Amino acid sequence: MKSKTLQITLVYVIISLIMAILCHKILTTYFSKIEYFYLFFVKDILFILATGFIFKYILAKNENRNISIFEKLKRTNEEIKESNEKYDIVAKATSDTIWDWKIQEDSINWNKGIESVFGYNPADVGKTSKWWFDKIHPEDSIRMSIKLYSFIEQKTEKWQDQYRFRCADGTYKYVLDRGFLLKDENGRAIRMIGAIQDITKQKEEEQRLKLLETVITQSKDSILITEANSVDRRIPKIVYVNPAFSHMSGYLSHEIIGKSPNIFKGPKSDSEELKKLLRAIKNKEECLIETISYTKKKEEYWVRFSMIPIFNNEENISHWISIQRDITDEKKLETEKEHLIRELTQNNKDLKQFSYITSHNLRAPLSNLIGLLNLIEDIPVENPELQEILSGFTKSTHLLNETINDLVKVIIIKDNPSMQKEEVSLKEVFENVFSQLSFQIELHKPIIKLKFDRVPLLNTNKAYIESILLNLLTNSIKYKSENRKLKISITAEQIDHKAILTFKDNGIGIDLERNGDKVFGLYQRFHNYPDSKGLGLYLVKSQVETMGGTISIESEVNKGTTFTITFKN
Repeated sequence: MKSKTLQITLVYVIISLIMAILCHKILTTYFSKIEYFYLFFVKDILFILATGFIFKYILAKNENRNISIFEKLKRTNEEIKESNEKYDIVAKATSDTIWDWKIQEDSINWNKGIESVFGYNPADVGKTSKWWFDKIHPEDSIRMSIKLYSFIEQKTEKWQDQYRFRCADGTYKYVLDRGFLLKDENGRAIRMIGAIQDITKQKEEEQRLKLLETVITQSKDSILITEANSVDRRIPKIVYVNPAFSHMSGYLSHEIIGKSPNIFKGPKSDSEELKKLLRAIKNKEECLIETISYTKKKEEYWVRFSMIPIFNNEENISHWISIQRDITDEKKLETEKEHLIRELTQNNKDLKQFSYITSHNLRAPLSNLIGLLNLIEDIPVENPELQEILSGFTKSTHLLNETINDLVKVIIIKDNPSMQKEEVSLKEVFENVFSQLSFQIELHKPIIKLKFDRVPLLNTNKAYIESILLNLLTNSIKYKSENRKLKISITAEQIDHKAILTFKDNGIGIDLERNGDKVFGLYQRFHNYPDSKGLGLYLVKSQVETMGGTISIESEVNKGTTFTITFKN
């Protein structure tokens, strides 16, 4: 402004001097006879008028130039304002965080994105690049810093990188950062403007897709993807197959893509299953079939074949995905299993028949033997050796009779897996059991504690529950300890929909470490008791399981045994 004023003043002084000289020349040349007083007066008036017009012209020209400059400045301000408004709109529309870094001053400014995207309060946002770099994940910080400063040194205009940026709550977001470098006339980097975009969702989706891709490529099952629509009642064309498919079928991916899976169909393929598959494709439904398929070498193999529709956002099918598994070995095992089941079923029938025939055929001669032995008892035998032989013969005959009766019981239990159940009073059951064992109870006088108040009634088979408790109580008396009084505790309780019977004694116990897997076996004996046959616990377990229950045992030598029986009630 000062230089402009000085310029105008100098111009005015120079013009005034020139005009004064010109006026003096003119007046002295053409008006020499006029008195000097008037001459100087006229000269001053002419000088003032001339310089006034000249000064007016200079000021008018300067004013026009100032107006022009003002209009230009006004337009520039409006353009800057409009540019700032567009900048704010773009920043809001893209949800990007804009930053402006003055490199030489190390001063950085952020737009409102640093608040809305990352949750920072304006007061917490730093004004230097250090604050920015401190918020980058430690695993990304060094790599990103090296790349950024290398970019600045190389003076490349455009830069971008991906890293993790810490939010105000301490969590991290994946971001895509892009920057533009501004240079001065000497090519020195002075300023950098960039935009940080939150790509956390894209990154998570990318990682999820990579995981799915890994699952598909590493899957042992064959996976193929087809087009959405089929033509001429054919399965839609294949667009992708995984390596497992090539391994199973023998076809490489480039040999099968673009073709229909119908090429796997052969003479032994199940046409009904394939029709079922085509109906499902037509109705846009999921489908699972099993059929014989053929490899590239025309070798047969069984395949379990599923077709699952994949829908897009408009609920239209975009693709079908098929998961296939070679079940040839499974089918072979299934065939062998069915064959074995048929054989076992037949063998079981034969054994039952044999058991019935044997027990029936043995009963008649056994009854005759028992009758003859009863007659011999009335005949006096004086020979002591003969008497001992007859006594042993009688004992063996009765033992054989008991064994046959026990085997018949087992056959009856195994032949009737579903027994009729009824509401049974546990009190009545034990009264019947005690009456049958009255002699043994009176002889040994055990201490028996019963607690049935929580489960007075039990939904079970009365004959079986009596047999179970009779066997357990008989065993407790039979295998009591000679060193202490026999104590027997029998309790019943209801837990949810289950009735639990607990039968506990303090007898001689069983060594479960040696015999745990044999406790409920047929003809398993654990003590040298003369009348022990090793059949009681086998019958107990068979009867419990026939009624849909379970039985378990806890026992310790010379301390006692506990049986826990569980029924649905």
